[in-house]
Amino acid sequence: MTARFAAIAVAVASAGTLTAAAPVEAAAGRQRAPQKGIDFTGIVALSNCSGSLVRGPRSRDTDAALVMTNGHCLESGMPKAGEVIVDERSSRTFTLLDRTGEKDLGTLRATRIEYATMTDTDVSIYRLDATYAALKKRYGTTALRLSTAKPQDGTGIKVVSGYWRKIYGCKIDATVHRLRENGWTWKDSLRYTPECDTTHGTSGSPVVDVRTRQVVGVNNTGNDDGERCTLDNPCEVGRDGEVTVRRGSHYGQQTYLLARCLGKGNDVVLGGACALPRP
Repeated sequence: MTARFAAIAVAVASAGTLTAAAPVEAAAGRQRAPQKGIDFTGIVALSNCSGSLVRGPRSRDTDAALVMTNGHCLESGMPKAGEVIVDERSSRTFTLLDRTGEKDLGTLRATRIEYATMTDTDVSIYRLDATYAALKKRYGTTALRLSTAKPQDGTGIKVVSGYWRKIYGCKIDATVHRLRENGWTWKDSLRYTPECDTTHGTSGSPVVDVRTRQVVGVNNTGNDDGERCTLDNPCEVGRDGEVTVRRGSHYGQQTYLLARCLGKGNDVVLGGACALPRP
């Protein structure tokens, strides 16, 4: 969670602020060429995090487009444990990258926060003031598709950071029963193999299945110092309650539940078959 959040968030979240990272100016100087198969198409940079244009299985080209990032990347600060934010006004802006990650295509603007939470998962979804069709026409870009299937251990993945303009490649090492950090607990988190050594500013990056090229998760945290269940130092909790600390391990949250909850008009439809936490 917070371990992947960039330094500028200190000015945003007055309580429970995060470990500082390199300043935003440094990010622009660390552009990376895309790796084969997965590039920066649909990737955005936030002032403090990474994110992506996404669409669900029912999304239409005429729907207002969605941007996904972490719940802890909200401009208002990190939601408390148990808090769920739905349909809140927002005018946040996002920088849309070209497919190489070397150029900015333009600035996108939100109209509201469709959904955000740090309970069970760590995700926020912003609704934009433009449709997918309009973005395609203006910028020639498309959104990443959210998978409705649970990813399997051993799946090859790419973590694509718009903030650092860098792509990390590795595999899903294991699915963690519970991941606990400070006051938050997340279910069925994805632990990466060591090659995905994500850092501050990669919060909110999409986790993309290299075979299907669909989004299966959202990057959110890592254990920096080997501490037990503290801020920037998540711990794993097994089904038997045993706590394991893995210094240097990095994690993401599955997004298939979000994909299954996106209904007509790209609304997040809570309740019923949708298993996302409710307000």
